Order: sequence, then structure tokens, then C-alpha cells
Amino acid sequence: MSLADRLLDDMKKAMKDREAGKIRLATIRMVRAAQKEAEIAKRDVLTDQEMLDILNRELKKRRDVIGDYQKANRVDDVVRLQEEISVIQEYLPEQLDESEIRAIIEKAVQDLGAKSSGEAGKVMKEIMPGLKGRADGKLINLLVKEILQ
Repeated sequence: MSLADRLLDDMKKAMKDREAGKIRLATIRMVRAAQKEAEIAKRDVLTDQEMLDILNRELKKRRDVIGDYQKANRVDDVVRLQEEISVIQEYLPEQLDESEIRAIIEKAVQDLGAKSSGEAGKVMKEIMPGLKGRADGKLINLLVKEILQ
């Protein structure tokens, strides 16, 4: 079952759950709206990889604003965003933990012979295709800079 089909099935289930699935339904609808926009722009059906890109983009949007809401003391919005994040994460591949990411980065640094922070871009270019969708880009960037210091 493709990711788009899974989203559609889960949206139908959330519609049947009514009150219990309200945030889940709204989140899935937002993701499907982004999917439809991308399909219209592409003029074709999206692949699972393109769907993962959309899910990652939606996840990033929520992670970026959650800190602002916390600073503004908007507890209800923070809770809602956290619930939306957990719904989106259900559709993403299992996320790597920091030690696994660090091991991948250290291997790439060793393979490339990178020695300074100026070579961070070279390391990022090497590891990002393998980590796409499995780790947060900001965390990867921070770890690469930390290792290359």
C-alpha cells in the first residue's frame, strides 16, 4: 500500500471516529492538501519518496513554530502541534537516534578525509541521501559541525 493510499484510509477512519480523531483528521487533511498541490504542480501522481518529502516539510513547519508558541505561552497551540507532529511521524520511517547519526557522520568523515569545518558541506552531501527522512536535518548539521571542530 502506497503512502498516499494509507493517508486516505487513515483519513476515512478519522472521519468515522468523529470527536476522537479530530486533530488526526485535520493533520491528515493538511498533508493531503500539500500532496494535491504538489501533484498539480508536477501534473502526475507523487511517488512514496516525494510523499516522504512532503511529510518531512510539514513536520519541519510544525517543529519550527512550536518554540515560538512556547515562548508566547500558548499552551493549547503547543499541545495541538505536538499531537500533529506525532500523527505525521507515524507515516515517516523510524527515526535514527543521535548515536546512530553520529556513527554515520564519523564514518563519512573518515572516508572523505575531512578535517576542518570548511568541509562540512562535502560531508553533508555524502550522508544526506542516506539519512533523508530518517533524521532531522538541523541535528545532522549540528553533529557534523561538532565532529569537524
